[in-house]
Order: sequence, then C-alpha cells, then structure tokens
Amino acid sequence: MFLVDKKIAGLLLAGLAAPSLALAQQNPSPVLNSGDTAWMLTSTALVLFMTIPGLALFYAGMVRAKNVLSVMMQCFAITSLVTILWTLYGYSLAFDTTGMQNGVINLYSFIGSLAKAFLSGIKVDSPWQPVATLPNAIPETVFMTYQMTFAIITPALIIGAFAERMKFSALLWFMGLWLTLVYLPIAHMVWGGAGSFLGGRGVLDFAGGTVVHINAGIAGLVACLVIGKRKGYPHVSMAPHNLTYTITGACILWVGWFGFNAGSAVAANGTAGMAMAVTQIATAAAALAWMFAEWLAHGKPSVLGIASGAVAGLVAITPASGFVGPMGAIVIGVVAGILCFLAATKLKRALGYDDSLDAFGVHGVGGTVGALLTGIFADAALGGVGYAEGITMGQQLWLQLQGVLTTVIYGGIVSFIILKVVDAVIGLRVSDEQESQGLDITQHEERGYSFEGL
Repeated sequence: MFLVDKKIAGLLLAGLAAPSLALAQQNPSPVLNSGDTAWMLTSTALVLFMTIPGLALFYAGMVRAKNVLSVMMQCFAITSLVTILWTLYGYSLAFDTTGMQNGVINLYSFIGSLAKAFLSGIKVDSPWQPVATLPNAIPETVFMTYQMTFAIITPALIIGAFAERMKFSALLWFMGLWLTLVYLPIAHMVWGGAGSFLGGRGVLDFAGGTVVHINAGIAGLVACLVIGKRKGYPHVSMAPHNLTYTITGACILWVGWFGFNAGSAVAANGTAGMAMAVTQIATAAAALAWMFAEWLAHGKPSVLGIASGAVAGLVAITPASGFVGPMGAIVIGVVAGILCFLAATKLKRALGYDDSLDAFGVHGVGGTVGALLTGIFADAALGGVGYAEGITMGQQLWLQLQGVLTTVIYGGIVSFIILKVVDAVIGLRVSDEQESQGLDITQHEERGYSFEGL
C-alpha cells in the first residue's frame, strides 16, 4: 500500500492501487468486483495467520521453555485487544479524511477524524474503491478488516525486543496506548491520502516498511533500553528452546506475507502479481545472504539464521514490493540479509542492548533498508515502475529518508513517553524472582510443558 497524490498519476496508470486513495473522492457508480473481493478476503486471512499462529510460533521457539506460553499469550491478547480498539476508533483515525485538504498541511494531515468511529456508516453494501476514478470496488468491511490485521501484527512484532521480562498488565496498557498514539498517526501520515503529511508528498511505502516495520523496530529498541537487560544477559545462556517452533513460524510468515504484500494492491491484478514475485525472490535472496554470512563468520549455517534471514527479506521488500522489479528484489534481499545479520550480532553485541529476539535488528534495520532502496530500484531504468513526473532518484531518496526519519523520531519519542508513564503507574518489569521462575507460571499460572528438565 502506498500513498499517492496528483504527482504520481503515472503510477496509477501502471495499475498500482493504494490505501491512500481510500480517502479520495469515490466514483459515483462503484461496482463490487468479485475477483478483487475474493483476493482481499484471502489476503486478510493470510495476514491474520501471520500473527496467530505464525509470529506466535516464531517468537515462542526462540525464548526459554519457561516463557513459551507468555509469548503466545501476548500475541493472542494483542490480536484481541487491537481488534476492539480498531473497531471503536482505530480505523476511523487511520483512514478517515474528513477535514483533509489536498496540498494543505493541517491536523488531518497527521491524524484522521472520528467520523467513522464505531464503524459508523459502514454497511453490508458500502463500497471501497482502490482508485476513485475507476468503478472497481470491494466491500469496505473487507478493507477495514484487512487494515485491522496490519494493526494487529505491528505491535505484536515489538514483543520480540523485550520478551521474557515485561508484566502482562503493563504490556496490555503499553500496546493499547502505542496503537493509539503511534501506529494510527504514522499509518495516517503515510497511507492517509493526497493530503497526508508523508504519502501526500510522495513518500513510497507499498505495504508497510515505515508504518509496520520501522515503527515496530524503533519502539522495540526503545522498550528494551527502558526495561533493561534480562537477568544474566549476556553471560547466562539464553538459547532458543525449540527451533522447530521457530522454523514453522517462519514458514507461516513467508506464506502469509503474500497477503501482506500482494494484497496491498487491493486488487487481483498485475501489480499484485509482481508484488508476489518480488516478495518470493527477495526473501530467498535474504535467507541465502544471512546463511552464507553466518557460515563465513561462525563456521556453520544455522536454522535460526536462515529463518531470520528470510524474515529480514520479507521485511525489506515490503515497502518496495509494488514498485520494484525482480533484479531490484534480489539486491534488496541480499543487502537486507547481510545488514540484518550484522545488526543482530555485531551491532547488538557492540552496543550492549538486549533486543531479545532481534525485533529491532530485523524489523527496524530491514525496514530502513527496504524503505531507502525503494527510492533507488523504483527507477524504470532499474526495472521499477518509474518515479512520479518530475521526480529524480535523488529527490525520491530524500523523500524516503524523510519517511524513515519521521517514523524513527516520532515513534521513538512517543514510545519512550508511553513506557515511562506505564512504568510510573504500574511498573513495566516483573521482579527478579518472577523472571527467574518464568513468565508462564508467574503471569499466567500455567506451564508450556508438563515434564521436567526444560
């Protein structure tokens, strides 16, 4: 999904569709397209499948056995919490544009209105048109639910940074506030239409490099710094307890990501087809790049490494998937695989922060790589769809950098404030004794395994 204004009409002629256009003037005679609707129903289910069970399994396998249920519970609870908040006000604040004026920066360039709070006005036959000047439409209920799944997985990604040490009650408060104060404004600024602060100026983000991955990655980095390191880190062994879970989760994420990226065309068309192709290509390239980098550095390729590399590739191709071609996808995948490997190993070790499951190393770094390289490989000469009229590669790179910096600065500062407030009111971290026992038993009075020795 990407934001468009008058300047990028050429991209629309190439068949690209964008959630930013959700708020554009609707065609007076929209017609529900059954093929597009069927694809979006499928994509919605695929993206939800990425969180439960995909991300839940991916993260659960990487923690110690005494915390396996806590991570799964967190993913499940976030799914439920965000669903309700999105229904009450989230969708409206992210995608309604009442008060927005094209070319004019005002409040509604940064956040939507509450005109669609409680899903007001959305009925069985309410249409949503990806391109306002074309009659093809899907039910707005489908678009709303599809966007809900993005809002679900984004905060769930953050838990990888502070796994094994946050109170469950604090997590619920943090995630609810973070969705409201960080995710919704960033989503609106990028995907909110021609008058939005970032997308309206030409920042390209097809499926969530800034909105999802950089946003979650920077919040994860701030969270792990505020909460502090796990007890015993880095001297005590904290090896993943079940890599079978992790590789299974990674496989589900890979398959589900086709709904994430190809679904962001919001149509069953050529753009969706190319997004699917480059997603597969970039992911494979990143998995191999991480595997060979690790093999060279550590002497052996690991299952955790190739799975992490695949996720890094999925992350990096996300903002670029509607704009680049196959060769650009290979370069993006290779660069992301190598840089995310270095971030998750060398950088983390050098700076000493405890990003438990490399949420920042993979999503923050991978999202940044993808967002910036989109500005290069969208060039028609390099196999991409081309830039908006009058835009050069240098100008597009500058726009992409603005999108990255806005997300990092705004998301980082507000995440820090939310964490400090929650810590002051109820405390963020479990006690040392509870951490030693594990969050499964201390937070939920359950164990993931019934036998001893894990």
